[in-house]
Amino acid sequence: MAEIKPFFFDLTEEEIAEFQAGAAKILRSGTLILGDYTAAFEKAFAEFIGSKHAISVNSGSAALEFLCRMKRVDGKRVLVPTNTNFATVAAVLRTGGIVEYLDMDAQTFAPTLAMVQAAFARHNDIAGVVWVHIGGIISPEFPAVVNYCRSHGASVIEDSAHAHGSQLGGVRSGKLADGAAFSFFPTKVMTTCEGGMITTESDEEDAVARSLRNQGKREMKYGAVHHDFGNSSRMTELHALLGLIQLKKLPAMLAQRARVARAMTKELDRVGVSYCSTAHMDVASYYKLIVLLPPGRTLAGVKQALAAEQIIVGGSVYEIPCHQQPVFQGVCAGRAYPAADRWCPNHVCPPLTSGMTEEDGRFVGEMLAKIIA
Repeated sequence: MAEIKPFFFDLTEEEIAEFQAGAAKILRSGTLILGDYTAAFEKAFAEFIGSKHAISVNSGSAALEFLCRMKRVDGKRVLVPTNTNFATVAAVLRTGGIVEYLDMDAQTFAPTLAMVQAAFARHNDIAGVVWVHIGGIISPEFPAVVNYCRSHGASVIEDSAHAHGSQLGGVRSGKLADGAAFSFFPTKVMTTCEGGMITTESDEEDAVARSLRNQGKREMKYGAVHHDFGNSSRMTELHALLGLIQLKKLPAMLAQRARVARAMTKELDRVGVSYCSTAHMDVASYYKLIVLLPPGRTLAGVKQALAAEQIIVGGSVYEIPCHQQPVFQGVCAGRAYPAADRWCPNHVCPPLTSGMTEEDGRFVGEMLAKIIA
């Protein structure tokens, strides 16, 4: 069997030709930013999510930072899971917020409602929560978390970097709370090479986000008046063109990921290997399948054993939690996060892409079960 890789850029020859034709049109037009393709991508993405607005930016990090700015977290406390990417915590810190880490539950790799309630009991200055749908999994408690936070005057931002197309209770990630940030990094479920998207129901936030990405200009893209302290975070027309092509096939990519995941988990179920379930969800993006390692197994050992079978493992979610990262030492110091300390270094995310076949999924599941059961 050929090597099974953790990443796959899902683009056919026909789609490459479509991109080349569109790119030529863009270059001949002379409009390289904030043109028709950007507008079309934003409109199509909003329609896919079901949100009123979608605002493209040049990274998921920018999307998170703009949302934190618009929620006015400066000087206030923001709850963030410790098992997340650097960008989630950095967005809060860069906008003047005070990070309060939350631990995680091993069943979802997300915090619990009880953890959120305990944080509110400790502090009276919580402005909001940045909730990460780790691996594309929307916690079954998430709607209750949103309701609880809103009842206490706090906003909930969805970090949907892993959750393109994930759906719970008939609602897609991106419309479940008070605004969402998506990433289109090359490893994500869909990509624009680099890029991000903000979704919101607020007309005011739509206007402000468009201003922030364009150096604070509100009237027009080439205006001279700067109303907001923005920066240059625009998505280019070329990136938007690729986003449109990827978005059209996103449902098909999600369906293939689901088929591969089912084949994989069927093998894991045979021997009782534990993994984070998505059974409560309508649709899961399957950005990651999170498999828990039993005592006596190490991530390094499992990776090595899988590599011997031509199965290459990519990143975890996340091997090193943020409270252990050197750059964040001193942030929310003095608290313990036992679940994150236990499970962050002791889980594995096997390759799972839309480029894999069901037979690939079965083989990966079989080998993984053999190695860790």
